[in-house]
Amino acid sequence: MGESDRYSEYNPSRKKFSLGADGNALTMLFIINIVCFLFVLFLQMAFFFAEQSTAVFQEKIIANLAVPAGIMSLLKKPWTLFTYCFAEEGATYMRILSNMLWLWGFGYLFQAETGNRKLIPLYIYGGVIGALFFVIASNVIPPLQPFAGSSTMLGANASVMAVAMATTTLIPNYRIFTQIRGGIPLWVLMLVYGIIDFVGVIGLGAAHSIAHLAGLLTGYFFVLLLRKEIDPSAWMGRLYDNISNAFKPAKKTGKVKEMVFYKTGDRKPYDKNAIINQERIDGILDKINTQGINSISKEEKAILKKAADEDLI
Repeated sequence: MGESDRYSEYNPSRKKFSLGADGNALTMLFIINIVCFLFVLFLQMAFFFAEQSTAVFQEKIIANLAVPAGIMSLLKKPWTLFTYCFAEEGATYMRILSNMLWLWGFGYLFQAETGNRKLIPLYIYGGVIGALFFVIASNVIPPLQPFAGSSTMLGANASVMAVAMATTTLIPNYRIFTQIRGGIPLWVLMLVYGIIDFVGVIGLGAAHSIAHLAGLLTGYFFVLLLRKEIDPSAWMGRLYDNISNAFKPAKKTGKVKEMVFYKTGDRKPYDKNAIINQERIDGILDKINTQGINSISKEEKAILKKAADEDLI
């Protein structure tokens, strides 16, 4: 069985990561990026109809979203380390289309491998580290220093590069476009992507290319840490859980006797096996969703395959 068949063998795992799945990190990232793009586009249109110049739009809106290369400017607007990787100008619709296609393709595979809680932290790490390297390069490389005071960076390129590289590091031989001579391995696609940015280092856009390459290295080292059983995303997951739990009402706890002997719900007589089987299936699907497809055992894979064959899910 090839790498590309591994994700299609078990239909349940594909179903779990569908566009509308509850708590799907990839869907959340995709929606946030699109909403931010449309919001900036709406503001750009509003400025245009209000007969405001492009320079005013750049000063009032973009300057507060894009990460500046100037160190003093960054200290005044530290939030731009995060906002820049979720925003795009309306005129750059082809770039956001490209970024979202890459994010969806690589993000889907990464989420299937590692679960539902590592994609957003990886995206944020790639964006922040990419931004820091952009600032450093703009202030250290001599030809770029004269432009450091006015140079900015906007877009998800560094974050998407981190996701793409992390996925390639996890499954380098996974093949896409399998109709073309057996398919193209991910590592080949990533190599081409990296070379394009590496060539861009020679020129006035060098700081942007260096930021993208920093995102690439972020994805690579993120996976290396995971392989050493060090999870860089764990603290973000705990923070998210603490914030979420703070807004949830406390669960009501009933007496053990009532819960065990009287809370039978809709269970019908002699349905024990079917209910247990369904619960087991749901448990396996949840495990894939949180820990990735590699976390399940051969027995659990067999259960999912049998359930899919019998249309139980």
